[in-house]
Amino acid sequence: MQLPAKFIEKYEQLLGQEAQAFFDSFEQEPISGFRTNPLKETQQEYADKIPHMEWSYYGKVSGKSPEHVTGLVYSQEPAAQVVGQVAHPQAEMKILDLAAAPGGKSTHLLSYLENTGLLVSNEISTKRSKILVENIERFGARNVVVTNESADRLEKVFSGYFDLIVLDAPCSGEGMFRKDPDAMRYWDENYPAQCAELQREILQSALKMLRPGGSLIYSTCTWSTEENEEVIQWLLDSYDMELEELENVNGTVSGLIPGTLRMYPHHFKGEGQFVARLRLLSSEVSSEFKPAKSNLSREQSQLWQEFAKENLKVQINGTLQVFGDQLYLLPDGLPDLSKLKIARNGLHLGTFKKKRFEPSFALGLALHSQEVVRRVDISEVDFQQYVAGNVVKVASDLPNGWYQVAINGNGLGFAKVVSGTLKNTFPKGLRFQV
Repeated sequence: MQLPAKFIEKYEQLLGQEAQAFFDSFEQEPISGFRTNPLKETQQEYADKIPHMEWSYYGKVSGKSPEHVTGLVYSQEPAAQVVGQVAHPQAEMKILDLAAAPGGKSTHLLSYLENTGLLVSNEISTKRSKILVENIERFGARNVVVTNESADRLEKVFSGYFDLIVLDAPCSGEGMFRKDPDAMRYWDENYPAQCAELQREILQSALKMLRPGGSLIYSTCTWSTEENEEVIQWLLDSYDMELEELENVNGTVSGLIPGTLRMYPHHFKGEGQFVARLRLLSSEVSSEFKPAKSNLSREQSQLWQEFAKENLKVQINGTLQVFGDQLYLLPDGLPDLSKLKIARNGLHLGTFKKKRFEPSFALGLALHSQEVVRRVDISEVDFQQYVAGNVVKVASDLPNGWYQVAINGNGLGFAKVVSGTLKNTFPKGLRFQV
């Protein structure tokens, strides 16, 4: 791999005697990894565990496998997984993932929350937010809202609101050169400093959304000191914050500021990353907010309740809101989001049709077997037919009605059984041939 001359010069100065081993690592194959999803009902064992990291494995997963389609596994390279590990949120926390697409860090945070608290997963790019929504939906969490906003607009709604904010900041991407050589086309010696300006701008808004005592996880996929330690020092100098020291594991090394972490591919089995954790000691921002309210009509409320009574064994708690003919469940304690662009307003429950309610694919991904009245398990062969958009034959004595579809013990949406045939409701935009 032909690295930029100025990049070589920069890291010869930074790394000294280690520089050649660092450059040699770019000739090696990128390291792949994935995580399992603890929110799913049925788990599987995998061989190549990443030490000291929960749910984490080395290796690749197929995007066409039942495990991926039902959200049991999520592909994420090992260095990126360290960010969620460092964040390690506690149950009931209110969390913001500020630059969230494609969803690796958000799904990792959701693993720790276990459907408690709240995650606001934000992505400023409309195109990338659609990918984020798809990955969040597949994961099956019930306590997440996906926004499509800039940080300065979010701060107007979420002033002093969050216990934890994760910013995996837009950066120069040096840590991705081995995995994505095209990233080198954007790099020049001035690019890291330009990125650092944007990072400081985003952080100024982020800190207005953090409650006193709350934590900020700051990370980049670059080794540039301008974007890493210099940004951290700026935070410490400009705000009443303290650095929370992080432990070195699996070949991570301390950054130029002690307590921060760097991942170099000649030390760490993965790509490049920088991570730091800081705590906000004080803040002058207000945390008052107007709560979200339900906007269902009487007829819509009745149609939903009729469906739930007939098909669900659990009480769905939270604020119900309808957008057009689509029904969503908002997590408890959420402010009014009417002034924000929303990509996914909580858990999509389904669609109101004329005089009836039809459950969503997302609801069928999120529920476990003990939470539904009827479930039908399909085989691997039937799975291949179903994801291609075909109907599937089931036992002829199954009563007609809505069923949660499942494969290998995990939900795959809802579908209707009619006279021994499972109608196909797998979303058209997700269909594929195995």
